[in-house]
Amino acid sequence: MLRLIAIAAASAAIAAIPQPVAQSAPGSPNGTGLLRIAGTVEAVKSVTIITPRLTGPGANSLVITKLAAAGSRVRAGDVLVQFDPQDQVRTALDRRAEFLDFEEQIRKKRSEQDAARSHDETELEQAANDVARATLDVAKNDLLPNIEAEKNSLALEQSRAKLAALKRNFDLKRSAARAEVRILEIRRDRARRAMAHAEQNARRMTIAAPFDGLAVVKQIWKGGTMGDVQEGEEVRAGLPIMDVVDPSRMQVRARVNQADIGLVRIGQQARVQLDAYPDLVFDGRVEQLSPLAVLSTLTPKVRSFVAIVSISRSHPSLMPDLSAAVDVSPERRP
Repeated sequence: MLRLIAIAAASAAIAAIPQPVAQSAPGSPNGTGLLRIAGTVEAVKSVTIITPRLTGPGANSLVITKLAAAGSRVRAGDVLVQFDPQDQVRTALDRRAEFLDFEEQIRKKRSEQDAARSHDETELEQAANDVARATLDVAKNDLLPNIEAEKNSLALEQSRAKLAALKRNFDLKRSAARAEVRILEIRRDRARRAMAHAEQNARRMTIAAPFDGLAVVKQIWKGGTMGDVQEGEEVRAGLPIMDVVDPSRMQVRARVNQADIGLVRIGQQARVQLDAYPDLVFDGRVEQLSPLAVLSTLTPKVRSFVAIVSISRSHPSLMPDLSAAVDVSPERRP
């Protein structure tokens, strides 16, 4: 009898022990009948700040001299990042000096050519007067001895030849003068473009916020490990170093397994929960579904579709790159 009582008591104790509850896997209906998909919070409006790609001295690496604090609020026009501008400013000044030098050369050349043209025009005028005078002398040949008449005719012929030669030389000199100036103008224009490019590079040493938002500093490789970008560091050109996001409108970029894509549709209401703040729940709506599947980089055989889920309200805890869970009511498409 005592043995039966002991067995019954043991059975009751075992039954009272809590049994583990099976957790629903992401991308499958959970215990509430909802389909849960995992995603990442991102801003609807954002821009990535990239270190400028330059040419010339100091183009391969840039030293950060000023950087907006990570997570700081910025207004449109605020300085986000500033690089050491010495090399670029020096280059811009050199290019400007070259441009101004060509401008001066062109001015001097035109002044010289104007003086030469004035001299040549005086010679032409004198030669034309000589021809006119010789023509009058020849008109008197009938009244002169043959020797004098021949001298007058020869003088007219020579004066006409001289005038013709001066006219030809005048045209050739003007063509040569235009060519000389044109060569200088081409070199001047090339110098102007180089100056404009160098000045643009100097201006690109300062990057301002394109709109009001939040500065999100990116991480970069530092000696084999990832770390936040910091002031005083040397970075290569074309490197993404910061995002500026508008925190007033956030969304979740989620991946829907191909097996579940038939349960999700655009316009579907959703519930968004942050893994970092599980007590916070936001209403959402499925806004977009990618038409093509994306292959997983880890498991090539697994395909998924990208879903964009809007979040109905803003909140200080809604930050980019936070992981989130999106619950939707499965609706099998007809």
